Amino acid sequence: MSSTGLDLSLPYITEDLLGIGGMIRAKPEDFLVEEVPLFEPSGEGDHLYVNITKMGATTREVQEDIAGLFDIRYQDVGTAGLKDKDAIATQTFSVYLEENKLDTEYAAALIEDHIGFRVNWTKYHNTKIRSGHLIGNKFKILISDIKMQKRQIKERVDAITERIHMHGIPNYYGDQRLGRRGKNVIAGWKILNGEKRIGNKWLSRYLVSAYQSYICNRYLSERVNDGMFEKLVYGDVVSMHNNDAKFWVTDLRVDEELFQHNELSFTVPMYGPDMMPAEGEAAILEERIFKESGLNMGQLRKHRVRGARRLGRLVPIIEVEQNNRGIQLTFTLGRGGFATTVLREYQKHPKGVN
Repeated sequence: MSSTGLDLSLPYITEDLLGIGGMIRAKPEDFLVEEVPLFEPSGEGDHLYVNITKMGATTREVQEDIAGLFDIRYQDVGTAGLKDKDAIATQTFSVYLEENKLDTEYAAALIEDHIGFRVNWTKYHNTKIRSGHLIGNKFKILISDIKMQKRQIKERVDAITERIHMHGIPNYYGDQRLGRRGKNVIAGWKILNGEKRIGNKWLSRYLVSAYQSYICNRYLSERVNDGMFEKLVYGDVVSMHNNDAKFWVTDLRVDEELFQHNELSFTVPMYGPDMMPAEGEAAILEERIFKESGLNMGQLRKHRVRGARRLGRLVPIIEVEQNNRGIQLTFTLGRGGFATTVLREYQKHPKGVN
């Protein structure tokens, strides 16, 4: 595999069901996302937690604005994850103020005036917010401009929703990570192969992770195509949905029952030297995808890519509501899940729409 031979295709789990087309983000208020926090701030400490609702700015831009306001390092403004620029997003930032602590109400007004977005609340805590410090994200998204009758829309949406509730959906990485037409993936490949150097360490790591994410998508796509998405196999590394504990499938009967009840799922490889590898039957596909990727562990070590495992299946409960402009979907995804993986099953652009 090379940067010029990308395969960005992703099979649907509802391949046999027709989609509804339509648009998302026709208006900013059509795409709402709100963090579900891992914990609540205690009220004491040197880190000011600031909950902000933003629109038209990236998470990184807000971090930079806050750092500039308080004359602190960008790294001293923490966040649990990146939120889309083209959405109304509510998320919490932590601001390390150390000896320059401010009254929370005064700080809220100062931040609101400076960055121009609504500050919902402020409260102190004793630790910084770090990547992954959230349970997940709640989405409320309107698919508008659907060119078909309401009855037909309902029939298609109900069928897709029923399938997702029964089997879940693949936990693909979306275009936000891979870039339009895979441009981030290509850049990451070039960095890994010494063809490109970027002075910004954060950006360099992000682009490398984009290539990691692409290979993860390839594994998951093959698993769907090979009929291995709706079941476990011996040697799978699985994880419960309510915690991060991972273990190998050794008793297929017991683990498969938990899988079918959506209590656990297989995990997919984010390749790296510290990754917990699959075993037995499950290792065959995992090893083949890595071989085809064109990577080796030496490259990953050189760029300090450690490796990890990612939940391979999302099992959202989706609430559907019709209105005059289209279909509104409300659902919660665990951290790292992309709303586009849900939306694409319903829209199916351009295939499956008539």
